[in-house]
Amino acid sequence: MPKRFLPQIFFGLSLWLVFTAQALISSAATYRRLVAGGKRQSFLERTLILLDVNTRSPVKILNDNFLSLQVDPSILKNGWLDFLSSKRLVTLARGLSPAYLRFGGKRTDFLQFHNLKNLAKFRGPGPDYYLKNYEDDIVRSDIALDKQKGCKLASHPDMMLELQREKAAQMQQVLLKEQLSNLYSDVTITARSLDKLYNFADCAGLHLIFGINALHRNPDNSWNASSALSLLKYSAGKKYNISWELGNEPNSYRTMVARSVNSTRLAQDYILLKTLLQSVRYYSRASLYGPNIGRPRKNAILLLDGFMKNGGSVVDAVTWQHYYIDRRVTKVEDFMKTRLLDTLTDQINKVLKIVKIHAPEKRVWLGGVGPAWAGGINNLSDTFAAGFLWLNTLGISAMQGIDVVLRHSFFDYGYSHLVDQHFNPLPDYWLSLLFKRLVGPRVLAVHVAGLQRKPRPGKVIRDKLRIYAHCTSFHNHNYVRGSITIYIINLHRSRKKIKLAGTLRNKTVHQYLLQPFGADGLHSKSVQLNGEPLAMVDSDTFPELKPRTLRAGRTIAMPPISIGFYVIKNINAYACRR
Repeated sequence: MPKRFLPQIFFGLSLWLVFTAQALISSAATYRRLVAGGKRQSFLERTLILLDVNTRSPVKILNDNFLSLQVDPSILKNGWLDFLSSKRLVTLARGLSPAYLRFGGKRTDFLQFHNLKNLAKFRGPGPDYYLKNYEDDIVRSDIALDKQKGCKLASHPDMMLELQREKAAQMQQVLLKEQLSNLYSDVTITARSLDKLYNFADCAGLHLIFGINALHRNPDNSWNASSALSLLKYSAGKKYNISWELGNEPNSYRTMVARSVNSTRLAQDYILLKTLLQSVRYYSRASLYGPNIGRPRKNAILLLDGFMKNGGSVVDAVTWQHYYIDRRVTKVEDFMKTRLLDTLTDQINKVLKIVKIHAPEKRVWLGGVGPAWAGGINNLSDTFAAGFLWLNTLGISAMQGIDVVLRHSFFDYGYSHLVDQHFNPLPDYWLSLLFKRLVGPRVLAVHVAGLQRKPRPGKVIRDKLRIYAHCTSFHNHNYVRGSITIYIINLHRSRKKIKLAGTLRNKTVHQYLLQPFGADGLHSKSVQLNGEPLAMVDSDTFPELKPRTLRAGRTIAMPPISIGFYVIKNINAYACRR
């Protein structure tokens, strides 16, 4: 090139650089104005979340039965106990094993055990009453079940189930009235009923935890253990492997029965029950859990503090309860409020603080958790929207070291159950099934970084995008040890992109994306996995939970208002190899 052209080229290049710099400065200024004004969103403002996980060591190691279940004693009142032998119901429960099955709730403290075997002549108004048309069918079904060896399973006729649903619908109004008025009637559990309950738990691979009535009191307000001893002797004679609990929400006894039990008395009651267990040889080493306080407000915290001080050493784990919302909630948006989801963290901290003072080595369980109080809200707490609260509960509890979370309720009670009265899985069931199959008990620390939504130092978009990580379940033979499962809640109304960084970079990912199925949106009671609707194939067969493979290095795109599980394969994480 002739030298005379060089000055012209350099001049043109310099001019181009000046114009380019001015354009970049102008674009940056425009971007800053848009962020400050918040009027519209440009492509520069879209958030890319960078995600990494500490794979060296777990921050918490939980119980293998971390996600567990609860059945409410109301099934004795409305008749559903006789249908726990349903093959489909047992199959659904077995899908969530291994797990604990807590038999307890508000009516725990009104249970009376009677060692009666044949109930036919005792039927009448009360817990074992059925519509006359199919009362004989129940008896015949019981006789047929008695002839079976091992797991006793039944296939109930459609007409029989329809009559039971009608009866349960009528009884539901009675049960709800009792709950709202805090005036409860006694509930009888017979030997036959206990046999059916234990058969269900045993066939499904669940370990039964039975709640004993703590309000059976002597005149001096000491606990009357006569009914409990009869129950223990019968169960021991049958060699039922059961753990035990005494009472339910003792902090609420004053409002329920105008009688209070202080922390000292409650501790003495538990010590007496422990002594009783040791006196029955079969249960001399049985586990005892409690005190199962209600939401940790002032009175409940004071009761827990006194209980731990005076007798907390006798329990194998400290239990308490939590619910997010009451019946004033009327719209689906209430289930996605971040300040509501964050209430659990504060309550966990209150309980852990008390336990660490008196028994730092003691495990803490969250027993009887549900999305809403008083059985939930129809078409809200039994829909896809409730899944955000449920998965948030599991994620926060795991990070805080809560050893076990018991979901109220597996079946029937109110509108917070996992399985409806037609024995169909609801959205929270499918969510729980995925959690069981993919998420192991080893909790890993998550490191998240991303562009700021507002120019506030240190504020990262994590309030509506909640990310948790565990070692993949060792029970899942589709993945080798060393794999990691990440589960994400996206409450944003826009898609969020997540880039795996650090040790997760350039790894193959299996995606399990849950979204509502059908025109009802968040009110839907059906879900789709990676675009395919989920439904049982038959009473014995689950659908195949097929992942979608994301190629190595691909960005995860979380759709708005969705839930996703992501398994990072072949990462050989040191924390997950043992």
